[in-house]
Amino acid sequence: MSQVDATDLCGWLRATCGSYSYQLTGVLRSSNTVDLAWPLIAIDAADLASQLADRGQLMPLPKEPAALANVLEVSIVDFLLDRVVRVAGAGARRGTERGYPDLEIFGSAFGGGFHAVDVKIAQRKVLKRKASTQTQSRITLYTGNTYFRYPDVQWPGTFRAFREYASHLDVVGIYTLDDTSPGRVRDLEIIVQPPWRIASKQRSSTTREYIGAVMGLEDLRSGTGEFSSEAEFYRFWKAYKFKIGPAVQHQLDKIIAERSSSPDTPPPTEPLF
Repeated sequence: MSQVDATDLCGWLRATCGSYSYQLTGVLRSSNTVDLAWPLIAIDAADLASQLADRGQLMPLPKEPAALANVLEVSIVDFLLDRVVRVAGAGARRGTERGYPDLEIFGSAFGGGFHAVDVKIAQRKVLKRKASTQTQSRITLYTGNTYFRYPDVQWPGTFRAFREYASHLDVVGIYTLDDTSPGRVRDLEIIVQPPWRIASKQRSSTTREYIGAVMGLEDLRSGTGEFSSEAEFYRFWKAYKFKIGPAVQHQLDKIIAERSSSPDTPPPTEPLF
């Protein structure tokens, strides 16, 4: 097991993600409409992929951004889980599919406490006559009207309340869509930043209460968002008038009712930043 700087999880993630290699070639179809000769013998991975494609057994990954992002997220989380267990004094566990975070890291190796590591995937905007300078759409950093707005509440799909994390970090994968490749992904770049450093003052959706990131690739790389400090980021989004719909309010009321039965845990009647 390796030793790491106990205070620099962000640095460790950057160094570790630098060795990540995208190796998702496609989807295996176990059978075909024609009889196939077995066993299949290949000399290496490229030969195997070529033979499977020739046999009609290698199907392309989906092009739809959300579906492809999910595949990439799982691959990157698998990679990080494998690397974390090699660090003395560190542990990790995978989050739920639609919860937060994608990966929770803990242990003495990174200064103790719990650290939230969320994986984001974005496609580069396609430009005809010049190199891409921004993402196709705005990355979502947080759901603003639930977990972020009520940081002392443990919402469904989470390990613990927002405030209980010693740090929050985003692992952002940026790729170019390749229609000609069954793997669909070309020029994958991984950026690691604290969310506030890449945050914008815009929502990432016109219909959902999501906090959005800046879209410029250089801004994402350098951590040059629209806020000069973490405190400014929290002040701005604390004051933002997020809509609390009936479903969210019902969920919050249920949590408040459950917490009110415990005298040691006061109900969260107001956002608590």
